[in-house]
Amino acid sequence: MDCFYAAIEERENPALRGQPLAVAGSDRRSVLTTANYVARKYGCRSAMPVFKALELCPHLILVPVRFELYRAVSSRIRAIFGRFTELIEPLSLDEAYLDVSHLQSDGSAIAREIRAQIFEETGLTASAGISTNKLVAKIASDWHKPNGQKQVTAEEIPAFMAALPVGRIWGVGEKMREKLSPLGIETCADLQRLDQLELSRRFGKWGLELWHLCRGIDARAVTPDRTRKSVSSEMTFAENIQVLPALIPPLRGMIEGLAEDLAKSHADRAIRSLVVKMKFADFHRTTAERAWHTLDPVIFEELLTDAWRRGEHRAVRLLGVGVRFEDPKTAAQMEFFSQPEERG
Repeated sequence: MDCFYAAIEERENPALRGQPLAVAGSDRRSVLTTANYVARKYGCRSAMPVFKALELCPHLILVPVRFELYRAVSSRIRAIFGRFTELIEPLSLDEAYLDVSHLQSDGSAIAREIRAQIFEETGLTASAGISTNKLVAKIASDWHKPNGQKQVTAEEIPAFMAALPVGRIWGVGEKMREKLSPLGIETCADLQRLDQLELSRRFGKWGLELWHLCRGIDARAVTPDRTRKSVSSEMTFAENIQVLPALIPPLRGMIEGLAEDLAKSHADRAIRSLVVKMKFADFHRTTAERAWHTLDPVIFEELLTDAWRRGEHRAVRLLGVGVRFEDPKTAAQMEFFSQPEERG
């Protein structure tokens, strides 16, 4: 979907169209969840602190997050996908992989029809990438945004990938680009000059994966039974928290909210570990985690103390709590093998 949250807000209030708009929390210390294309021209982008976005675009319009509304629209879009295929792998509320290889129609024609139905039924535009694997389809989906699509056939993949900046590959972020640049690697074609042995020597297992990715090779299947691995909640403070005791009340409030979320939407999931995330005033962050199978406030407070000490008592600007779930398949196997042996 194109600027999903912002596009929904523009649909709900047409007076916002054509103006720089971002969806964010209620104060300057929160971050943008998304920005429309007008705001992006000023450099505003997702995950940018509100204060920074306002420096770039002082007349930026900020609207509060309304996740219930966004989830409802996402469900309508998911239902449209389901008219064409059952092989749907959601990535987020506004993005999914669809496997339509079993259908008679051309992939581009299917994408055009899906996009048309989304617009007709929700008033929102969508962009699509069509190819023979996830990697290339994902890259292609950004090619003609907003409200466009691009198909890359199997025969076109080698040339398509060779011309790409290496940063377009999944997993190649700023730090990786900094490692590759001294080697003269700026494009996928440059990266293709290194053989598997060299890439493995320099980057280990990730190097072997890079060898495949820079050539557009991706064997991952679309997995419709994709299971959520964790649930978390975060809070960005209006003012930095200077002392540890002041973090206890917001921690407890988030634990209560997390408990409600788990009871409402994830009651059937087994907890593997508890997590506390902390971001300091200098934007460094740390995550403290412990294997534990219940939502225990005492353990969360111990993790909070551990994270605080790692920051050497620096002021805190963001606090998060969460849980990681057991893999359902692993949990089932453990339950099976733990049954006592029957004796006759």
